[in-house]
Amino acid sequence: MTLGVQKTIQKTSTGGDAKTAADTGPITVPEDFVIDKDARYTGSVIDFNKWRGFGHIALEQKGVVPGDKVFIHWKNIQTDDRFPRLQQGLQVEFGLVVSQEWRGWNKVRSLKAKTVTLPGGGMVNIQDAMDAESMTFVGAQNFRYTGTMKFFDQFRNFGWVVIDDGFAMDDPVPKEIKVEGEELNTAGKPLRMRIDKLAIEFGIVKTKKGDAYMAYNVTLPGGTPITQEAMEHRQEEGSQRYTGTVQWWQRWQNWGHIVPDAEQVLPAAVQEKLDATVAQAASKAKPDGKPPEKLLYFRKDDCEWSFRPEVGKRVSFNVYIDDKGAGAKDVLPVETWRSCGEFGPKKSVSLSNTDPCRELCPRPEKDLQGSKCCRNAPY
Repeated sequence: MTLGVQKTIQKTSTGGDAKTAADTGPITVPEDFVIDKDARYTGSVIDFNKWRGFGHIALEQKGVVPGDKVFIHWKNIQTDDRFPRLQQGLQVEFGLVVSQEWRGWNKVRSLKAKTVTLPGGGMVNIQDAMDAESMTFVGAQNFRYTGTMKFFDQFRNFGWVVIDDGFAMDDPVPKEIKVEGEELNTAGKPLRMRIDKLAIEFGIVKTKKGDAYMAYNVTLPGGTPITQEAMEHRQEEGSQRYTGTVQWWQRWQNWGHIVPDAEQVLPAAVQEKLDATVAQAASKAKPDGKPPEKLLYFRKDDCEWSFRPEVGKRVSFNVYIDDKGAGAKDVLPVETWRSCGEFGPKKSVSLSNTDPCRELCPRPEKDLQGSKCCRNAPY
């Protein structure tokens, strides 16, 4: 065995790599560690890796969490910035959440910051100010050009933009310029689809070397973020929640279908889309095959963040229509929600031991089983 291999084995066996992972990732907490899910804390950003999308916050309130610091992921930042991030030393406000996750073959409880805002609850909108300090703009930072996204490859994380004719520029900007993924304004959501020949608006910046130009803060016309929902012209159909069962789930592509409960009356626009989809499927089905069902399409992005869809799972949801048909959004496991109005204010609440409606409900034993506890429950 060579000396290099020996050193590698010694480093692994002594926990060298594990220590690095613990320093960068969420800390683990024991089963008896309890947090106040509703409490808000303040602190300052220790570090944040823009490209990996995570960092750490030092708590001002000492002794609340081990080491007085907490892990933060970009998805928990409340922001309108196209590329959510934090800046070292920034003062923030946040809550705490404990979640289950796998590390190797072990399932652990990890501690993270949630709902990160500026002190007082303001959105963490810092990207424009940071860009103004580090970028050189063609025209001005707020100047907008129009053009067409020739293509954007979501796997290679770049694309090319064709600028519309008619813009007078002092700089020798070419007709086609490159755009990188971090300059797409996607409302903080990952873009999971390729884009071809899409009308857009954008700014233009010089590269740091000054020898090329790139698209900046790319949006749909009018400043609308480039989201799959916007490109598919999604229209939400009311705020009423419905229930159903997951009929299909494609785990690797993160999409599936929900069968809505038959006794419910869905909005007319949704019903019309479902009827059209069933008719189209029936025209292609085999004569002796199973008749097509009325199914609502949904994606993982349409689910509550901790919910893992499974075939046969009972869910509640809102509905929408778009260019492709009808779908479900804000999907939740059905046993965690109810509409409480008989013994307290009508609202959606989580069924937990700290549920404020539990003190008002004369039938808490049914509540504990995830059953109907009042006549206004959606299930």
